[in-house]
Amino acid sequence: MTAPAEIITPLTPHRILVLTGTAAALAALILVVGVLPAEFGVDPTGLGRRTGIANIWQPPQIVVAAPKDSAVPTSRSTTTAWREDMIEIPLKSGEDPTGGADVEYKVHMKAGDSLVYSWSVPGIANPAEFYTEFHGHTVENGKAMKVTFYRKETGTSDQGMLVAPFEGVHGWFFQNQAVPAVKLRLRLAGFYTLIPPGQIGNEAGLLPAGEKAEALSR
Repeated sequence: MTAPAEIITPLTPHRILVLTGTAAALAALILVVGVLPAEFGVDPTGLGRRTGIANIWQPPQIVVAAPKDSAVPTSRSTTTAWREDMIEIPLKSGEDPTGGADVEYKVHMKAGDSLVYSWSVPGIANPAEFYTEFHGHTVENGKAMKVTFYRKETGTSDQGMLVAPFEGVHGWFFQNQAVPAVKLRLRLAGFYTLIPPGQIGNEAGLLPAGEKAEALSR
């Protein structure tokens, strides 16, 4: 006895189009939501991040050893406490016969300590009329000092950082050569200690904002 033949109804063009479109849409969804976040770190919809799929992706890692012969270590620890200060420094006119148009201000730093700074002096039309020396020196009682000049220039502002090459006092000599009296604002942050008024590096007796002289002498 012969089994009856199975009759297969062919898909209509409309049905084929619907199935093809559905498959393409599903493939696109998988690409955008799954493949791109997991394989390439691209997450246009944000679903990869919210579902955790994006965490699968990691960029290639190349382990590079820190240079051992570098003059400046890439990482260091310090026993000096972190601090921030703002110091206002009044300077008289460069034509004032009584003086007071220049000043030195420094902080104490150990070798390897780092300092970030920014200073500006408004009110001077010609930047060439304000002179600065950025330098540091050791403090030797009765002995020769080691002195290093980091920068000598004119200008009414500067910002940057310093890694102390040796233990000592490091800072600036400021000189107003312009006619008007001015007030310089110096901002410091990093690993350093303030020098009490009257000691080497702060002979002018300058105090940061909100600081009292007795607090520095402790």
